[in-house]
Amino acid sequence: MKVIEHLEKADRPLISFEIIPPLRGGDLGSLLRLIDDLMPYRPPFIDITSHAAEVIYDETSRGIQRRVKRKRPGTLGVCALIQNKYNVDAVPHILCRGFSREETEDFLIELRYLGIDNVLAVRGDDSGYQKPMKDGRSANIFASDLVHQVAGMNHGKYLEEDLLDADPADFCVGVGGYPEKHFEAPNLQTDVRWLKAKVDAGADYIVTQMFFDNRLYFEFVDLCRSEGIDVPIIPGLKILNSKKNLSSIPRNFFVDLPAELADEVAEADSKHTLEIGARWALKQTEDLLDKGVPSVHFYVMSSSKAIRLLMSKLDV
Repeated sequence: MKVIEHLEKADRPLISFEIIPPLRGGDLGSLLRLIDDLMPYRPPFIDITSHAAEVIYDETSRGIQRRVKRKRPGTLGVCALIQNKYNVDAVPHILCRGFSREETEDFLIELRYLGIDNVLAVRGDDSGYQKPMKDGRSANIFASDLVHQVAGMNHGKYLEEDLLDADPADFCVGVGGYPEKHFEAPNLQTDVRWLKAKVDAGADYIVTQMFFDNRLYFEFVDLCRSEGIDVPIIPGLKILNSKKNLSSIPRNFFVDLPAELADEVAEADSKHTLEIGARWALKQTEDLLDKGVPSVHFYVMSSSKAIRLLMSKLDV
């Protein structure tokens, strides 16, 4: 089922999750245990991140050696697992960076074989590796280009000539939104106009970057509506679980942590960080649901400990 269909048919608040594939050669058992831990909360869908190749520098006896490696392959396999073992809709992320348009088309065709109805189209992080385009291949530059490609497949437009008579795809396409603006945007209003370009290209819904102040989310939604964006906007939340988050989250995701939250975490014993983070996220979630938001999306990634603590206190 499509994400937008889940939202339309929901008779309860929906709680969805985002997870990350295991490291290359890692243990699938830990991923299975993570998904098992999430099942009691009846997620309608689970997002699975994708990761392009990146440049790694190793110090060897011959000096610094450069190599290109994908640290976390396996998005397709994890999607198949979630879709068929757990009967939960999988939402794989598809990327501009690190993949050609032809590779993207192949990936989308494989998703169709698996009966997967949803994708989240994102540009992707800069991994330091610029994939060379060979044999006349091309790449999507912006997420709006990627959305346009998926929308084209939904209308039966394929890149490969021998697929021109293939049946149209029918993907539901999500995109990312930034309540505190994307770090490359000059201002929030410009960023929202870029977001509208993704919606105009065919995006069906938006999932926001994590935020820790609900006021920012509601102001972002109001701005989106004023710019003519009328698709669902799902709030994305992250539970603080270590003191390191005080620096890593602003550095990696370009979001602010409210002074009240940051001060409490900084002053408390490290063993209380998770409890503080869960309490803050609980307050955010209850406020969002009280104000009519039909769905909340949690960035779980690779551990269920934080979400289990929050969900034990959340009455849904």
